Amino acid sequence: MSRRLDRATGAGGFTLIEIIVVIAVIAVLASVVSPMVFRNVSDAKMSAARSQVEIFALALDSYRVDNDEYPPTDLGLDALRTAPDSADAPNWRGPYIRREVPLDPWGRPWVYVSPGDENPRSYDLISYGRDGEPGGEEEDADVTSWN
Repeated sequence: MSRRLDRATGAGGFTLIEIIVVIAVIAVLASVVSPMVFRNVSDAKMSAARSQVEIFALALDSYRVDNDEYPPTDLGLDALRTAPDSADAPNWRGPYIRREVPLDPWGRPWVYVSPGDENPRSYDLISYGRDGEPGGEEEDADVTSWN
């Protein structure tokens, strides 16, 4: 009689089978959706790195116009934000970037070399991607100023 009363009042719960079916459906959806989400995060970081390279390129070119050469390796990208000694940059008219030099999208410092190994007349600017090592594919691929 109490069973009829539960149905009549709408009280009751989910059966174990119903809970297992819901969990299975959620697991299937997660396995389908999560690779797409992580791929988009990876693509976004690569795009952000390429955009940062372009922004640095504009700032470095402005520095070169004012000082007749790119900042040397020892001054690095900080020369775009903070005035170096007047002997190193006699015509510095910066800051050439508004904020502190950001880390790459994977949280590592950019590698800046001037004159560059790949570009002996200018500079090399490199992010080694997610793995932090030279080379690699997809998100581990290097993002450089010359590609």
